[in-house]
Amino acid sequence: MSLQHQIALTFIRNIGPVSAKGLLEHFGDAESIFKVSKRKWLNVPGIGEWTLEGVNLDFALSRAEEELKFVEENHVDAIFYTDLEYPKRLKNCIDSPVLLYAKGNMDLNAKHVVSVVGTRRATEYGKELCRQLIEELQQYNVLVVSGLAAGIDTAAHKESQKRGLQTVGVLGHGLEMMYPAGNRSLAEKMRENGGLLTEYPSGTIADAKNFPQRNRIVAGMSDATVVIEAGVKGGALITAEIANSYDRDVFAFPGRINDEYSEGCNFLVRHNKAQLLTCAADLAYSLGWEESDVKPKKEQLVLPMDLSDDERLIFNIIHQHKSPLAIDDLTLKTNMPMSRLAMNLLNMEMQGYIRSLPGKTYCLN
Repeated sequence: MSLQHQIALTFIRNIGPVSAKGLLEHFGDAESIFKVSKRKWLNVPGIGEWTLEGVNLDFALSRAEEELKFVEENHVDAIFYTDLEYPKRLKNCIDSPVLLYAKGNMDLNAKHVVSVVGTRRATEYGKELCRQLIEELQQYNVLVVSGLAAGIDTAAHKESQKRGLQTVGVLGHGLEMMYPAGNRSLAEKMRENGGLLTEYPSGTIADAKNFPQRNRIVAGMSDATVVIEAGVKGGALITAEIANSYDRDVFAFPGRINDEYSEGCNFLVRHNKAQLLTCAADLAYSLGWEESDVKPKKEQLVLPMDLSDDERLIFNIIHQHKSPLAIDDLTLKTNMPMSRLAMNLLNMEMQGYIRSLPGKTYCLN
């Protein structure tokens, strides 16, 4: 399969990611798209006469030849939509790019991928939250994705690098430049364990309109997006909105109600656009990582000493049952009134002895 034709597909005027995938599905591969009569493109849903008027195949192939030379000379990986290396999570998004340019040493299909985003004007509070989050995510061997912008993005990349986690910066420009320029050294270090990713070919400058587009890659290639600090306007909230549209989990750290850079996070939580996050364990629990990814401890029941008689009874019943128990079953087995049982369950959950599961069921922590 010709890499030149794959690159050229991204240079055809009036053909965006959705139309390009339609053409690929219809004709089989990129090279075939260039060989058939353009009139046959009209058989592809979404392709009309207006599309054909702007098609510039000769220019696209010529520009692709230049880009192929750049890719080869600079040891860039060009990852096409059908390649195994293409991020499988991103592939499920309707508007995902058909081609990505990558530089570094990264596994874009790591078992766990989390995007961390936030304001460029990060406070010490936000940076500390970021540090704690990455430190706690270390045990899950997470690939951390962000946008290499100033502030929270930079903090996430630096802390990931410090903790030995792969981290990928998604750029809103070509790989031959770096914005902001102050992150060039960081970007070079990231390539050792992670790297840089962009859909933009060489020569693409850091235009403002590129960054919202960039954010869909940040959101789409991840299991979840974490917003650490954000105002009510800006890229972090755009990324969160895109993640929601992809039906991905979004989490946000809460902040003080009068703090400018917590307004966005509080907005997301208040409007049910993000789950409230206090630590990495919240995220791992919501994503179902706890049981499958943390080394199981040898089971040894140690009965807590500070339980009341009621709580001790509940604890023993849940333990003996081995599997989660519904609150109705607990009512029957404990012979407690629902109000008393609910109060005890809440108290035990807050102390960390049990946890609630969907369907009003409970199990031991």
